[in-house]
Amino acid sequence: MRRVLRLIPLCLASLVMIALPAADALAQAAKGPSGLPLPRFVSLKAKSVNLRIGPSVDYAVSWRYLKPGVPVEIIQEYDNWRRVRDADGTEGWVNQALLSGSRTALAAPWMRGKGEGVFVNMRREPQTTSSILARLQPGVMIHVKECNGDWCQAETQGVEGWIAQSEIWGAYPGEAFK
Repeated sequence: MRRVLRLIPLCLASLVMIALPAADALAQAAKGPSGLPLPRFVSLKAKSVNLRIGPSVDYAVSWRYLKPGVPVEIIQEYDNWRRVRDADGTEGWVNQALLSGSRTALAAPWMRGKGEGVFVNMRREPQTTSSILARLQPGVMIHVKECNGDWCQAETQGVEGWIAQSEIWGAYPGEAFK
């Protein structure tokens, strides 16, 4: 009997070790009813977008966005409604028709208010030694063309270059896309 009791903890430990990678893979592959991954970044399509407290026009409006292109993160789906979060952490529901798959981002919004000398560098090439094309103030919106997991090629106000992916809100760490 003692041998069996000693083996049970070892077997359970083995099962836990096998189950953890499988659970991690499932979390990475989470998809909403749309079949698209959750969470994911998108942008606001319309000039005026109501953020509601629930997934229907019957719910109250808690916030109104008045600028198209603002990046938001879809964190939940229900029918034609998407629960989104903005860079400030504000959450609410938006009809999917008001969202676009076009990728935008904000330059280091977490650095807003840190002083006048704080900038995000846009570089000619995706490397820290490349020349600086522009210095962006925190919170400046950029249009993202692609990311390679470390750098994103972006455009803002007629200037196109590369920004370190760790310095934007609108792409996940290590995420690559074109």
